[in-house]
Amino acid sequence: MRWLSDPRLSEVVRQVSAHVRLPRMSLVCRSDTPARIADLPGLVRSETSKILGGRRGGGAEIAVGVGSRGIAHLRQIVTAVVSVLREADYRPYIVPAMGSHGGGTAAGQREVLASYGITEAGLGVPIRATMDTVVVGQVDGTPVHLDRYVATTGRALLVTRIKPHTDFRGDIESGAAKTAAIGLGKQAGAQTLHGQGIEGLRTTMPAVGRFIADRYLLGAVAVVEDQFDQTMTVRGLRPSDIGRTGESALLETARAALPRLPVPALDVLVIDRMGKDISGTGLDPNVIGRWLVTDLAEPQPAPVRAIVVLDLTDASHGNAMGMGLADFVPERVATKIDLAATYLNVFTSGWAGLRRGRLPVVLPTDREAVLAATAVAGPAAAAAARIVWIEDTLHTATCAVSEALWPVVAATPGWRLTGAPFVLPFDSSGRLAPLAEQRREPGATATPPTLPDR
Repeated sequence: MRWLSDPRLSEVVRQVSAHVRLPRMSLVCRSDTPARIADLPGLVRSETSKILGGRRGGGAEIAVGVGSRGIAHLRQIVTAVVSVLREADYRPYIVPAMGSHGGGTAAGQREVLASYGITEAGLGVPIRATMDTVVVGQVDGTPVHLDRYVATTGRALLVTRIKPHTDFRGDIESGAAKTAAIGLGKQAGAQTLHGQGIEGLRTTMPAVGRFIADRYLLGAVAVVEDQFDQTMTVRGLRPSDIGRTGESALLETARAALPRLPVPALDVLVIDRMGKDISGTGLDPNVIGRWLVTDLAEPQPAPVRAIVVLDLTDASHGNAMGMGLADFVPERVATKIDLAATYLNVFTSGWAGLRRGRLPVVLPTDREAVLAATAVAGPAAAAAARIVWIEDTLHTATCAVSEALWPVVAATPGWRLTGAPFVLPFDSSGRLAPLAEQRREPGATATPPTLPDR
């Protein structure tokens, strides 16, 4: 998006933040360790074989549905699934199972897959991308849209991730049923279901997923990731599991392993980046504690007063869906936004999520965005701001917290202070160096800050 800077904005920030003193920070990290799967391809092969149950394909084609989420080790997982299908005498091909993502075009969805290493050359199988759907039936009056290639082939296997949804709470949220109903439903199916609001997602979406699973799916290879964004569980789901108890049990596992912030209440949350490869809403509401969905109550009291987002991932391809969850962004975010891609995603998600597509306050630099956020967070924040700095809402296991929060973190099980205190590393242009760079600084291994006597 073209963005024309207004030179008066810097003066506005100077006026409102003259009393603000940004505090010292310290790195903190989780004291537990990531999940370790010794042979991930082997586990995926085993679970895929369980789905097949000895079934042979007889040379028949089968679609492998792959979504737009940034699943860890996605290429390894898809490669293993394709390998097992070939050995079972199927002729697999890849279909994007991502609703309206990728700008709502077949070429855009191919590009999203390619950004994860899912290409025809790399996997040795065709990729068939289309936005065309066939209405294959209805569920309680709701038309069921299905990817034209899948409808023609008549059989598919999904690669999906199970996790809490960003819009609602229910027994079935993000996972195999959603990938079937919305992912394979393309833009038309996604808009149909999102247009029913929260209750439609909670009840109709799983029912549509079950409808498709029972008629078109051999099953789904379902992944659950831990709070370190690493694969902790891989499970082969049969059609009778999808949208039912087999999937809901994995959802509870995923809910317990969500990334979390180290403290329950803060003034300012600084986030290095948002993006579609991080969450369907760019920022995961389950992590930031902010929903902006009509008919869904916000947490009270609000866990975060002001949110600053500093970048949009390249893998988002300009889709800034969820930018309304942020309060402040620098101009470098605004210039990356593709309004057409963003608004297609916003409109497809339905009326209940319109606020998530609104533009945040745009300021010239990272530093001015952080200063303004601290200034509006209240008088206490100006003197001793409670600030947390994270890379994104998938990666919170190592972050930085301000001095006022050091005693809180020290008393919180599962977290520990690590590294010497430092000031937020803005350069001369007002740009904040990524948190990942701070983690590599020599001071990151120095003695943690000494806490005051209690």
